[in-house]
Amino acid sequence: METIAKKMNQAVMVMDEKEGKYLTFMLADEEYGIGILKIKEIIGMMPITTVPQTPAFVKGVINLRGKVIPVIDLRLRFGMKAIEYSDRTCIIVVEIEGEALNIMIGIVVDTVSEVLNIKKQEIEDSPKFGTKLDTDFILGMAKTEGGVKILLDIDRVLRSEEIMLLEKTT
Repeated sequence: METIAKKMNQAVMVMDEKEGKYLTFMLADEEYGIGILKIKEIIGMMPITTVPQTPAFVKGVINLRGKVIPVIDLRLRFGMKAIEYSDRTCIIVVEIEGEALNIMIGIVVDTVSEVLNIKKQEIEDSPKFGTKLDTDFILGMAKTEGGVKILLDIDRVLRSEEIMLLEKTT
């Protein structure tokens, strides 16, 4: 009995941790969200210097006020079709947990939507699609008036070996 109550308390704590403000953005026709505390800034597209021998989703690096930041295209990371960048395309600079320290990376998205305050009762766990699909990077699904928004755990979007690769490019 005690272990069931303990597990229920842990589940409530996890849901409480998911509640909060999220920056929402579009990729293809889907809306995603990242916890606002992970966001450092949003910038328009700028010249990206390519880095040889990196995965296709790694677009390269940018010089942001004297700091070199790796940039990934989230569409490509998620296996979506690449598109031409437009005046609405932007780079969201986020801070993710690396092996040794936190690193800043830029993620290219189609367009930024808005900041939403999402309550815990509006969030459901990510669906389980079986053992073949890795959905660990999905924090949950937010049910909103406009449909469903996929909330990302940005620290898990990249695998540890990919993060180590990005750490080496900076």
